[in-house]
Amino acid sequence: MIRWTEAGQERSAVWRSALGAPSPARVIVADERVNAATAYRLACEGTALLWLGDYHDARRLLTAMGRRCKPAEPGSGFHRHRQAQAQRAHTLGMLLIPYAEGHVVPLRRAPDVRAACAEVYGPATGPAVGPLRELLGLIGAHEWRKKGVHVPALGARIHPHHGVFSPTRSEYIDLVAEAPLPGDRLAFDVGTGTGVLAAVLAGRGVRRVVATDLDERAVACARDNVARLGLDGRVEVVRADLFPPGRASLIVCNPPWLPAKPASSLDHAVYDPGGRMLRGFLGGLGNHLEPAGEGWLVLSDLAEHLGLRTRAELLAEFERAGLRVAGRLDVVPRHRRTGDADDPLHAARAAEVTSLWRLTLRRAPPR
Repeated sequence: MIRWTEAGQERSAVWRSALGAPSPARVIVADERVNAATAYRLACEGTALLWLGDYHDARRLLTAMGRRCKPAEPGSGFHRHRQAQAQRAHTLGMLLIPYAEGHVVPLRRAPDVRAACAEVYGPATGPAVGPLRELLGLIGAHEWRKKGVHVPALGARIHPHHGVFSPTRSEYIDLVAEAPLPGDRLAFDVGTGTGVLAAVLAGRGVRRVVATDLDERAVACARDNVARLGLDGRVEVVRADLFPPGRASLIVCNPPWLPAKPASSLDHAVYDPGGRMLRGFLGGLGNHLEPAGEGWLVLSDLAEHLGLRTRAELLAEFERAGLRVAGRLDVVPRHRRTGDADDPLHAARAAEVTSLWRLTLRRAPPR
């Protein structure tokens, strides 16, 4: 619950955050009489502002507060960049909005957000309070889910759900579309996310694909996309921690690329704490690959340029898992941030290469 005083009366409501943000301890009501400088100062001091004025004025205030958040200096390093990101998220998360019953925002000129909220928060409930910044993210995710993301290698659209990594960077998908298939009977897609790689494999002629993910949101998203693409009979999506039972001639995995701790539930698509998923995938290939099969690891070297992992450490993981490199396909990212000199991580992004490692077993798998 979250509590505040309004017109001399004590009020309370359910705290709402799909990202797991903690409810603020101090809350005051605010409207157009509060300027950006005051709002930013209060937020930095740990006081949240529950907005009761015009919805569009709240959006403008949030933008003005964001301009006051200082980004990390270019070249300052990954950890300073993450600290600045975390501070910005915390500060901007202190501007709150109310929800009336039924996912309705009871502010002047507020949009209809019922569908966007239902997709993330579930069935409509009673009054609640949550961060405006999170609601804007939900609205954006709802629009992406409706219109989808065109995937050239698929010749179709993938519809990402909130909290599931969107395939907007198509170069890693192109690698999976181009690598020579070791067989077409059965493939596993480990950590499927939206299901895009499973769909690409099915489109290439793999007769059966089993796609797994531990995140329930990803499982629902992948099943939705498989159904949209008419692949229900060839792609099965199951909830599992890494591998499904059995062996396959091809096992694909595109794990989170950075071995760092997630700051929110959305970060799990980008950060793999301690390299758990990477090591789990490599270590499990011996028990799930057919003798002549291949494991395809799709991985950026951004972590190497950021000093989070070395190439020698990655190769040592292959060795420990009893794997050898049968080949590698590389691609240079094409997203706009590679050319943004103001990005604190510009040097690393400009040098980044994404690779598809074709891995085979050094020894016969255990019986």
